[in-house]
Amino acid sequence: MAELETLREIREVNSAFPYTAPVKAHKEKGGKVVAWQCTYVPEELIWAAGLLPVRMTGDSKELELGDANAYLSVNNCSFCRSCLQMVVDKEWDFLDGYVSAATCDGSRRLADIWQYYISIPLLYTLHVPRKTTESAHQNYLAEVQEMKRRLESHFGVRITDDRLREAIQLFNRMRVLLRELSELMKADRPPITGAEALEVMNASGRMPKDQFNRVLERLLEEAKSGKRAVEKKARILLTGSPLNNPEFIQTIEGEGALVVVNELCTGLRYWWGLVAEDAYSDPLEAISRRYLSSFPCARMQPYYTRLDEVLALAKAYRVDGVVSEAIRYCQPYGFSNPLLRRRLEDAGIPMLELDVEYGVTGSGQIRTRVQAFLETIEGRESRLKVETL
Repeated sequence: MAELETLREIREVNSAFPYTAPVKAHKEKGGKVVAWQCTYVPEELIWAAGLLPVRMTGDSKELELGDANAYLSVNNCSFCRSCLQMVVDKEWDFLDGYVSAATCDGSRRLADIWQYYISIPLLYTLHVPRKTTESAHQNYLAEVQEMKRRLESHFGVRITDDRLREAIQLFNRMRVLLRELSELMKADRPPITGAEALEVMNASGRMPKDQFNRVLERLLEEAKSGKRAVEKKARILLTGSPLNNPEFIQTIEGEGALVVVNELCTGLRYWWGLVAEDAYSDPLEAISRRYLSSFPCARMQPYYTRLDEVLALAKAYRVDGVVSEAIRYCQPYGFSNPLLRRRLEDAGIPMLELDVEYGVTGSGQIRTRVQAFLETIEGRESRLKVETL
């Protein structure tokens, strides 16, 4: 199967993570770089301040976490410990700031330790409500307003409404393009794999958005050409904790499945929903409402809102099964899995739970469990065909 040419450019960007060539070029021109970690952090504010937002993650492979474990207990998820290990190893030393979100204990403790033990010019933690009521929206808007003030004060800039509106248009364009790419996965024989889609998502947080949009437009032109079609036996929805490792998805797809959609903060939840460009006179309110009301994380309440959204995705993408990869000690997703499993089983959709460490590729155990799961799906489909005869 021929490879899409634009994917090579995307892989070139990802290969130098975290100090990618586009980020390095920005720094060499005197630009400032601010990292963010959680999808509840509004990137538009960072961009409107004239800064380059990049996504803070760990490496896309398992790391030795000895130094990170000295600061963060091993009872914290390996995603946060991997991020901290890279900070301790000075791989993020090019940053001029970091905006965290207090969305889980691991993320909050990572920010606390970074601020207390390791020097960085600016570190700000955004507090995020767990509900989407009107009072919660007002609370979150106040947090976003404070983030704006901190960026302006520290970097000596002014984030104007015009700059915010320009950022909204740019980021909305990215979201429209990523949704368009995702829609292609609804086809019987999509033009890309789930692993390749994750590579695209990785690049989205590692380069300027205007540059990424141009790359994405070229990728879509290639994908729509009809010269490439991926055919697999089972269509899978992937859900769970943060994931940046395409090799993990390749393990699933190597057994005959195709991950046609993922409900991850490093996937669909990142681009889901647009900022309303004309509904609010204050662009900051439009931004804050989009971020708090987007596709919900497992931390959000009421819990059934996310379950309903996942089930709707499963039906829209005609999946045969769901795979949940929950990083060990990731409490929001670990605790929500029994609820999700019941909702999916009631709809006749089987689910496989994988308890993993961040950066894991494809161990023999994972491969064996995926094989057994796919055999179960195949046997179930065979029985349904017989019953309908």
